This record gives sequence, C-alpha cells and structure tokens, in this order.
Amino acid sequence: MPLPPSAPRPAPDTGTREAEEALVAPVTLAGSGSSRTVSASLDDAVGWSKVIAFGTDAYYTSPCQRVRIANPVEGHYGGWTISFAEDALGVPDWITMFDRDTPAEVVSAFTTTLVEGLGNTFRDRLQGGKYFTPSSPAALLSERDWQPADRQLGAHYQLSPDGHAAYRIRIGRLHEYDELMDPELSTWRLSGGLDPLTTPTWQAYFSTGTPQHLIAASAMALANPAPVSRSADVVPECHLSHITVHPAPGLQQPRATAALARSTRVPRNPETASPVLSAQAAYSSPPRRQR
Repeated sequence: MPLPPSAPRPAPDTGTREAEEALVAPVTLAGSGSSRTVSASLDDAVGWSKVIAFGTDAYYTSPCQRVRIANPVEGHYGGWTISFAEDALGVPDWITMFDRDTPAEVVSAFTTTLVEGLGNTFRDRLQGGKYFTPSSPAALLSERDWQPADRQLGAHYQLSPDGHAAYRIRIGRLHEYDELMDPELSTWRLSGGLDPLTTPTWQAYFSTGTPQHLIAASAMALANPAPVSRSADVVPECHLSHITVHPAPGLQQPRATAALARSTRVPRNPETASPVLSAQAAYSSPPRRQR
C-alpha cells in the first residue's frame, strides 16, 4: 500500500537553519513537533502499561486492556495508531491513525481526552454528561469559519480560513472492516499542508466507530490559532513562507538575537507586543566568519 502523498520532508540541519525553539503558527504547517508532547500524558496515566520495542517503538495499553496505542517509528505510516475493542481480545471497534508528520498537538488532544474519559467509558462526554456538547466536529469547525470546499466525488470537505487544513467526511456506505484494514478508507480525515485536499503534508484518519468527542478534540487543536513550540529542523521547508514565527519567551541565544535584528516586521508597541518574524528571518543563520 503506497504512502499517502506528502510534501517534501524537512532536510537535515546543515547549519543554514536553526535548531533553537521558537513559537510557530499556524499549527497545521508547523511540522510534527516532539513525540514527548503526546507521550508525556500517556507516561503519567495511572494504570497504563508501556513497552519499548526495538529501542524506538512505544506501545501503550490501558488498564482495562481495551485501548492500545502504538508509536512505531519505522512503521508504514509512522506516527500514532490508537485502537479500541470492547472485547480486549476481539477485533477493534474503531481505529484512529495519525501519520508521522501530524502535528503533535493534534495527536495529544485526542489521546489526552481519551485517557481522561476512558475510566467511566466517556459518560461525561455523552448526552447528560457534564462535558457533553451536541455539536459535531463539522459544526464546531463551521463556528470557526471553516467553509465547505468544492465537493469531491464521494466526500464532503471543509477548509480552514487560510486554506491549509481540511476536514473530510466520506459519503456512502463502507464496510467497517475495510476501514480497519486501510486507514485511507476511513470515514473521517483531518489533513494539512499547502494543498490539504489532494497533496497534504500530513493526514489523520478516524474510522466510523471513533467517538465524535475525540475527533472534535483533535479538530479544535487544529483550529486553535495559538502558536506552538518548534525547532527549525521539523518545519517543512516548503511551509516557511506561509508561517509566522514568534521568538520563544526569554530566548536570548545569539543567533535568535541576530534573527530578530534582521526582521523587517516591527510590533506596533515594542514595549508590550512580542516581535513577529518572517520564517526565513527567524530560521536563518548569521553569516559565518571566514577563517
């Protein structure tokens, strides 16, 4: 099964881009981020077990044995796969897959909400529960100005206001086992990139049985305009002209200071506002001295 289309992967740091942390927006174009953003809450979850295989791959199991979470670094899609089975030894009722380039904040929103609600089987999120919301992920995105895209055959799409993120709902009946076998056939998909409809940089798939409030958690993380922490080596090169970079609070490294000096964008009130840099300025190195 071929890998989903994606934009070019970021090149290794060769000294022309910085490894310093900065705050990047929007999250959909910010790159994958750190796996610790996802694993931190799983490592702290009471009763969950963790196994490391091959020195790199992480596998988590819930106390009830119904949820399994895998982060196989060298897997076909990489990223994170989450499955739920009412019968711990049975066929999964649903599977969610975030590929290796999905922003960690989008994954973490899903897994954190999952861990918090699993103990009472999500009763707090169901009708009558204290966290219940009658809005679907599509309705929540619509409230944040995501607009319907030109209809594609067999699917309905919504696009973010900047056109760099998309939510897809498949139309028509699909056998549930087909979804479990092939993530690309899943009913719901979140994606991001310069062209999130046809050539996304990253994709997240949700099969039919996936609880709606978990999909909504990921969708709201994607729609959140707040910048996220990133180093330059994880931001795809092709995204640099489409993102803005804010220096991380308290960042005083010499190269970051040089980047600020090269910025052509000046805050309206320098005493209170944080400087906003072009990505090229924030992630470019000062000229090297000749020996």
